[in-house]
Amino acid sequence: MDIFFQLFWLFFILSALSPYLQQQMLLGARARKIAELEKKRKSRVITLIHRQEAVNFLGIPISRFINIDDSEQVLRAIRLTDKNMPIDLVLHTPGGLVLAAEQIAEALLRHPAKVTVFVPHYAMSGGTLIALAADEIVMDENAVLGPVDPQLGQYPAASVLKVLEKKPIQEIDDQTLILADVAEKALKQVKATVKNLLKKHMPEDRAEEVAHILSQGTWTHDYPIDVAQARELGLRVSTEMPLEVYELMDLYPQPQGQRPSVQYVPLPYRQGGQPGGR
Repeated sequence: MDIFFQLFWLFFILSALSPYLQQQMLLGARARKIAELEKKRKSRVITLIHRQEAVNFLGIPISRFINIDDSEQVLRAIRLTDKNMPIDLVLHTPGGLVLAAEQIAEALLRHPAKVTVFVPHYAMSGGTLIALAADEIVMDENAVLGPVDPQLGQYPAASVLKVLEKKPIQEIDDQTLILADVAEKALKQVKATVKNLLKKHMPEDRAEEVAHILSQGTWTHDYPIDVAQARELGLRVSTEMPLEVYELMDLYPQPQGQRPSVQYVPLPYRQGGQPGGR
């Protein structure tokens, strides 16, 4: 009986420690892959990757977005980087707090050496704002950016202003009028920020035009801007994505449910349909 209880407690302790140990192994693998990419590119590599991850003892997934903690950490990494050393930022995010995204973008803009932003899948909203600060944006052929028009709670700022055009002011309630005033300010502020970021790599009049397209509600907020459209806007976009970036993204897995929604053989396929076939 004593052996049974000893085995039970041993099993319990190992089960309790297993998530922690797995997380530590994953963090170590990420650090090694980042170091490998830094050595290859002779740069400082920073990651800003937001996924739902099982990050605590209970394994409860949490949604993550750009926040002040992110901007504080990225700014610290930039301060610790020599002014003559290039910075590579691996970016995967649905967006987040405008203040935090603007802080990161402005810090990258001021870095004297080359700044490259890698977008292996998507960088929407505030993520796009950060990408605009780069000297070069490297996107997967199927990756997307997004508009940067400000949102007021659940409403796009540009749409709030449309109410003033559609109705006489006497028929609009006070709360909507206040929202419209805030919306007008938000649109002007974001446009000015985007224009300032773009002026580094394009003429001022073109920067003004592109800033208007991206920030003033031209599309819905979740509209995907692909590689071709990004290039049409005048952004410096490459599709030469290093393999190490994809390998790094594999180390940020989504939490596994009871049944995976996507399944495939994780090997490269060649002509003939067999793994590694010719």
